[in-house]
Amino acid sequence: MMTLKRFRVTNFRSVMDSGWIDCDDITTLVGINEAGKSNVILALWKLKPVRDGEIDPLHDMPTKEYSTWRSTPEKIVFIAAEFELDNTLVDKIIDLCYCDREAASTVNIQRRYDGIYLISFPNYKKFQNIDSAIIKDIIIKANTQLEGLKEKTKAETGIKDKVSDSYKKILDYINKKESLNVTDLDAIEKIYPVNLVRSATSEIFPNINSTMAAISDAFAVLNPVNPSSNEEVRRLIIKEMPSFVYYSNYGNLDAQIYLPHAVKWLNGEKVDGISNESKVRTLRVLFDFVKLNPKEVLELGKDPIRIVEDRYGTKVEKKPTDDEIAKATEQKAARAILLNSASSDLTRKFKEWWKQGDYIFRFQADGEFFKIWVSDDKRPEEIELERRSTGLQWFLSFFLVFLVESQEAHKGAILLLDEAGLSLHPLAQKDLIAFFDNLAATNQIIYTTHSPFLVDTSNIDRAKVVYSDQDGLTVVSSNLRASDDKLNEKSIYAVHAALGLSVSDILLQGCQPIIVEGPSDQNYLNAIKLYLIRNQKFMPKMEIVFIPSGGVRGVPGVVSIVSGKNGELPLVILDSDQSGRDAKKKLLSGLYHASPERIIEIAEFSDIENCEFEDMIPIDLMKRPLDRLFRDVEDEDFFDVLLENEAIIPQIEMFAKRNKIELRKGWKVELSRTVKQQFLKVSNLPKDYIEIWEKLFEKFNF
Repeated sequence: MMTLKRFRVTNFRSVMDSGWIDCDDITTLVGINEAGKSNVILALWKLKPVRDGEIDPLHDMPTKEYSTWRSTPEKIVFIAAEFELDNTLVDKIIDLCYCDREAASTVNIQRRYDGIYLISFPNYKKFQNIDSAIIKDIIIKANTQLEGLKEKTKAETGIKDKVSDSYKKILDYINKKESLNVTDLDAIEKIYPVNLVRSATSEIFPNINSTMAAISDAFAVLNPVNPSSNEEVRRLIIKEMPSFVYYSNYGNLDAQIYLPHAVKWLNGEKVDGISNESKVRTLRVLFDFVKLNPKEVLELGKDPIRIVEDRYGTKVEKKPTDDEIAKATEQKAARAILLNSASSDLTRKFKEWWKQGDYIFRFQADGEFFKIWVSDDKRPEEIELERRSTGLQWFLSFFLVFLVESQEAHKGAILLLDEAGLSLHPLAQKDLIAFFDNLAATNQIIYTTHSPFLVDTSNIDRAKVVYSDQDGLTVVSSNLRASDDKLNEKSIYAVHAALGLSVSDILLQGCQPIIVEGPSDQNYLNAIKLYLIRNQKFMPKMEIVFIPSGGVRGVPGVVSIVSGKNGELPLVILDSDQSGRDAKKKLLSGLYHASPERIIEIAEFSDIENCEFEDMIPIDLMKRPLDRLFRDVEDEDFFDVLLENEAIIPQIEMFAKRNKIELRKGWKVELSRTVKQQFLKVSNLPKDYIEIWEKLFEKFNF
């Protein structure tokens, strides 16, 4: 019911102010060791942990501030998160406090060191004025309706004319104004016909009452109800806020499990004073996943030995009877069938996730020991799990914990994974990204890494760089470009290395590179690619990788890197604005003079003059982010003045300038990220756009 859109860590360990960190279904925090990645997600975990996660001022407050802040924890906020609410929750809030829908759509939740939550709704605002045309329309409709009504009693004689005269006076008053405020409501109420004789059978008084109610409702936006002031709303928000699960130790499974110990551990008991929580957790989900009860497995495997006492108190061992032997044999056969079934179930489901081999698992119960054996297509002989790679052990444990707990104890929770998959082979780390994509269908994920293999180059916008500034404090940035700031150079290396690896994939694995101007075009094209493939509208002959060149001037440098061994130039896609046309001329006069067909211009697919890639995107996918961008504009709505057959980017920039809205650097990239998220959530888009995309992508299959 609530989706995390962004969060901000302040005053927590090495993080004085992370700045707002935008979140997708999957968010990657990339940085070297000791950059502060763990501190960022630990603070978020403590917003609402599933378990543990107690606030500890001694260790959580920045060391240099502890002596000052420890006596006033109620003044220090350490985490803030902004959530988008779904329609069901918005409706509940509106029912509780009668606020407007926009105000109830987004909530900001902060937590202080004393554990108290601070709730606010950033979209809530008081309007200074309303459009006079709204009231004018109400009066005109009321007057039209009044003309068809009758005065039914003598007492009502002349009332109709008085009401009509009042309506006309209100219209005369309104016509002199473009907008109205609360003082105008007082003026209208003084003109309004209220001191009239009422009749139970009157047709006129319902008209008077409903019209005044409509006027009052129209003016109500000048003093809306703030949902954060409603205690029931506050309790509802805290209740519905998703919990956070923090993982740093995944508890690899042992190949051999002593069942009596397992039974005690799973009952919460310690064995010889030792309690290995991470392994116990993995054991629990293993038995839950394969629907086995360790106590049942233990009981079914007992040998039929009868020990009795004679009349003198001496224990005498007697041989089991034939019936006891038959029963024990049947129980062991049942246990074998149960274990074989569980083994097949795990083998089948694990194949859906693990792509680094075709593994077969076999569970064996040997007396009081439970063993896990593994074989695969390359090594058909069975080997105990602990003798296989640590990567396989980790992934199996990880697979079990997340697949079980995300559906049960952690259902709907936001998963925070600290340095996930470091023991995996690089190719297996790439498979882990696919695992995350599947898991994100039920749980948002934020994970930290310093491995380039765990940076998804198809969704590079998900990555944020974490590094230390000159004072040793943690900084989080969405800027993935190389810059003059040498402090983030090492942390950003993993992102650049990931992009370099994707280029290596192109050279070594036969992928097709397509150069685009910037990351916004890359986002749009990746979204379209995924949409077309998902809906069986396009089947690439080889993997397509869109590479941003950092602007048209960067195209030649990127071309020199990704050109194939045979010297064939990669495709280039350019906008059809002035800079795009100039870049095309330059490329045609130089590097691409013999290969003009390898330059694709957006104008080939659009009749809009000076079109850019944004003009190939359905406007409905842009409505939400643009509404947010212009939320402070009161006098006009962007979509009311939008001209359909003109390029949208210049219109956005002109609208912003006219309304004194500053478009911050990188706003086009932010817009493309949000639109890309919308792509992944819709199944039906306008056919004319899909046909254009199909024509564009047909050019890639040659």
